[in-house]
Amino acid sequence: MRAQMVAAAFALAFGMAGPAIAQTAKPAPAPAANAAPSARSVITSYADLAQAMYTDSYTAAAEMQKAIDAFIAAPSAETQKAAQEAWRKARISYMKTEGFRFGNKIVDEWEGNVNAWPLDEGLIDYVDTKSYGTKSDENPLYTANIIANKSIRIGKKTIDTTNLTPELLHKLNSAGGVEANVASGWHAIEFLLWGQDLHGTGPGAGERPYTDYDKNACTHGNCERRAQYLKVATDTLVADLKEMAEDWGPKGKARAALLKKNDKAGLATIFTGIGSLSYGELAGERMKLGLILHDPEEEHDCFSDNTHNSHYYDEVGIADIYYGRTKRYDGSTFTGPSVADLVRAKDAKIADEIDAKIKGADAALKVIKDTADSGRMYYDMMLAEGNAEGNKMIQDGVDALVAQAHAIERGVAALKIQIKVEGSKSLDDPKNAKKK
Repeated sequence: MRAQMVAAAFALAFGMAGPAIAQTAKPAPAPAANAAPSARSVITSYADLAQAMYTDSYTAAAEMQKAIDAFIAAPSAETQKAAQEAWRKARISYMKTEGFRFGNKIVDEWEGNVNAWPLDEGLIDYVDTKSYGTKSDENPLYTANIIANKSIRIGKKTIDTTNLTPELLHKLNSAGGVEANVASGWHAIEFLLWGQDLHGTGPGAGERPYTDYDKNACTHGNCERRAQYLKVATDTLVADLKEMAEDWGPKGKARAALLKKNDKAGLATIFTGIGSLSYGELAGERMKLGLILHDPEEEHDCFSDNTHNSHYYDEVGIADIYYGRTKRYDGSTFTGPSVADLVRAKDAKIADEIDAKIKGADAALKVIKDTADSGRMYYDMMLAEGNAEGNKMIQDGVDALVAQAHAIERGVAALKIQIKVEGSKSLDDPKNAKKK
């Protein structure tokens, strides 16, 4: 589910000047190394970057869609594994886009249908009741099991769930005012591909059998309907990503909302996104909270044991947005004027500090990624109470992300912009941090 965060304000001021560009028949001289691009060119390039990165996410998800369709058509251990690997691959491109949240209201409101977490998976399908339980005081839909039931009751209303549609899945997100009710998006698909991870902080991810989708050798019942749900959830995610890519296109509403802002507000949007992701969301809600609680349920990609990649590519996205460049899904490179250029033109010392802190955050999260990729210790194992090595890796990542956020704050101060960055009780008031 969308993280519950406390707003922490960074009050700062803006001032800069863009260079004049002579229009002559002869090539213009190269700008000085510390010359600043115009604020408007940076804002426009940021919108172009958003369009490129969401287009990449849509493209990757469409490839995942093909693999999932093949799995549904012919369930087997091999086609299931191919679908899972396609999910992992597509996940990379999406995570790189998360720095566009927070500052852009249109993105933040849309995100709940796409990447909400954690989720009470009993809303969707069968669960292991020994570990999951049978009811929750906070969530009446804790074990509603849409796949097994053609209707569910929300308060005094009975909702017909016979026809699984994108509209129904979106409607069920946060049903009954409970954010853990998540029916669509990356994590719903992840759960349907992997099933619950019943290993706690021990080795192993979800182990859903492919026969959960085999109508001839069906396990756990409702195999055809489960396949329908997976199909609709996947198609819905692809459509949602296409919508956001178009929202950043030439006539898109996200681009229009950004470009109608003045230069100060437009630049503030950019810094708010990367600062909030670095501090309150990634360092706080996704990493520090799980470490405080030593709870694998706070692991972001908890069914697939893919959290190390999601955290790392969030950081890659932060750097891409700050520097105004990204490696595209097709292997090409997008580059453009960036807020990094503005900071460097204003104060090279602060720019150097931000560069160093970004490298530090990348390195700290790469240690987590490389350790998990090796198979020696996955992220949920790192969270375990008493695992000093794993706990330290996560804490080092948190510390590096916080340092990065504070360096970005100093860059914003140099440019004299006013922004509000999302905070987190896990960082700001850890004694009162609670399970989401």
